Amino acid sequence: MSEKSVQKKKYIVETARGIFMEKGYKEVTMKDIVEACQISRGGLYLYFSSTKELFEEVLRMEQEDADDVFERSITKEATPAEILALFFKEQKRELLNKKPSLGKAVYEYFFANQIPNRENLLKKQFDAAVYVLENLIMAGVEREEFYCEDPRGYARNIMYVLEGLKIASHTRGISEAAVDREIMFVMQGLLAEE
Repeated sequence: MSEKSVQKKKYIVETARGIFMEKGYKEVTMKDIVEACQISRGGLYLYFSSTKELFEEVLRMEQEDADDVFERSITKEATPAEILALFFKEQKRELLNKKPSLGKAVYEYFFANQIPNRENLLKKQFDAAVYVLENLIMAGVEREEFYCEDPRGYARNIMYVLEGLKIASHTRGISEAAVDREIMFVMQGLLAEE
């Protein structure tokens, strides 16, 4: 793909991201994307065959961006406890963000599409986060910063708590105090006894 094509595709994905944030997943049509990008229908179909395919690309881009931001925030000297605290700080920021987000669209997408587990991007992201957290917890245990007999189980629990908080933030709203309370509860369960 030429540089011009790469830039065009990126423009389409970024524009579509804004539309998905505004309208959710179910309400977006290829016509919406065509109009927002000010391109022809054929021009859009050169890159994407459906809103489903386009939304999946938006999700991949979002994950890459989130990973990059997190990795840039970590110093080489950071301890597992500091890295976990930074992870929770980023999660809290996302949970309390009042700006439009892809949250609603993500849930609509997964409810609308019966996706096998091996292809389910949300499951892959969840499993990857569990893997990273498990390794972080094990490193913290080795350094005696954390105490945990089941790092994988604890990592999974962290992700389930965060998923529940995300749903709550989209459905009924959640206060900063509630987010702080849940994060503290999770962190206290890991802290090594002195």
